[in-house]
Amino acid sequence: MEPDYASQGIDLDRPNAARTYDWALGGTANWAIDREYGVQALKAYPLLREATHANRAFLGRAVRHCLAEGITQFLDLGSGVPTMRNVHEVADEVNPDSRCVYVDIEPVAVAHARLLLAKNGDPDRHAVLHANLCHAEEVWDAAFDTGVLDPGKPIGLLTVAVLHFLPDSTGVREAMQAYRELLPSGSRYVLSHISPADVDEIEQDQLKNLEKVSKQSSTPGVLRNRDELMAFFGTLELLDPGLVPVEQWQPDPTDDPDVAVRAALGGVALKR
Repeated sequence: MEPDYASQGIDLDRPNAARTYDWALGGTANWAIDREYGVQALKAYPLLREATHANRAFLGRAVRHCLAEGITQFLDLGSGVPTMRNVHEVADEVNPDSRCVYVDIEPVAVAHARLLLAKNGDPDRHAVLHANLCHAEEVWDAAFDTGVLDPGKPIGLLTVAVLHFLPDSTGVREAMQAYRELLPSGSRYVLSHISPADVDEIEQDQLKNLEKVSKQSSTPGVLRNRDELMAFFGTLELLDPGLVPVEQWQPDPTDDPDVAVRAALGGVALKR
């Protein structure tokens, strides 16, 4: 079944990363064109579903880490469709006073997030923006204009499984530098990204095939090496255990030890 809602500006002529990611997680905010593309992507990279689930689990652990360090507000850039265990749900379980602003450029992701927040959210603590994360200063101002975030307190800035859809030509590096400069002291920056850096030749070839397949979509992917990913942290202090496969970043005792997606790298950095 197709989703029973629509939003002006939805591109249904080409598949989209946010909607395909939702499909890979088992969500329903996707169309037939996204599911067909997802099947092609899965053939190119058989660990696609494992990678999406590992990324989502990493997101939850990173949010809980931020909360344990006293950070109670989050700015989730490229948040995608809030399919399962999204930021505000994880955060509210730990701190019912936590706050979150979601940002995405995909209309379906924004429409779905607004429906979710209207049903289960708190307008004083949760908001969603339809915006391009590469417009850093505009996004930053709009996020604080919602009244949800406190500019005087540290922030958990999240770019989980999104930057690999933004080539350098979009200005993403300059944007992330701007966000790092805008972050208050004590903030954390959370990143995850698909990379061929730590995988064998077979998986490298699969990732290259996935990159080729992604050119059919409205959000073609880009593969970056470890040095290119480290540059996104700038001068922020990368916390232990560093930039590692996401399932190795502060794993929970209940995590499946057999899950190994070495192409999905993640890390968390501190702004002193």
